[in-house]
Amino acid sequence: MPPSLPVPCLRGFCTSPHNPQAPFCLLTLLLPPLSLGAPISTAESINQAYNLALDMQIQTSALLQIYLEHQGTPFSDPNFSSPGLSLRTLPSTDMPFEIWHGLEDGEHLSLTQKAFWSFSQHFQLAKDDQSDLNPGHSIVVDQLEEARLKAKGLAGNLAGIMTALDLPTPPANTPLGSVPLGDSVFERKCRGYVIIRDYSFWTDRAVTFLGELKAKYSE
Repeated sequence: MPPSLPVPCLRGFCTSPHNPQAPFCLLTLLLPPLSLGAPISTAESINQAYNLALDMQIQTSALLQIYLEHQGTPFSDPNFSSPGLSLRTLPSTDMPFEIWHGLEDGEHLSLTQKAFWSFSQHFQLAKDDQSDLNPGHSIVVDQLEEARLKAKGLAGNLAGIMTALDLPTPPANTPLGSVPLGDSVFERKCRGYVIIRDYSFWTDRAVTFLGELKAKYSE
């Protein structure tokens, strides 16, 4: 981490190269199969969600690196990290592994589905910030939009699994609600950093859980 920084009390905070073909590949990954025959099985739904989560996990380190590189110092300094920053509207990363591991599948699915729906909305905020702060660096905006679409797609896949398993499903298009919006450039850059950092935590969690669920429902 860089030397001690004069970090203000932030409102709402507590202390692959650009590919022009990516949108088409992304649509292929996110769109459900056409209903030309029998309905998709639970195992197939879980497998689709797992593959998407795995793709998201691979993307996260590159997404964070690209984001930090375009924010300037201290964000672009080598080995930048600020674990003390958090955003209260993001899904929590505080649940101990032992408690998370002991939850039922329905609870895992519900929490994970809500998390990625929330991330899809937070990525829209980060994207809007970067459009304003870095108008000459479209790669950052493009990467954030790709992450937003994938988070939204995974949330939809998880809701579909919940339906297939006859579990209560969340309301469609639940609004994010009031989000603390910092006015300063520094606060807005911090917000994007925390969103991507916590998104990485949840993609790791989703890959592990969906891998276990996939094994349980394998055909």
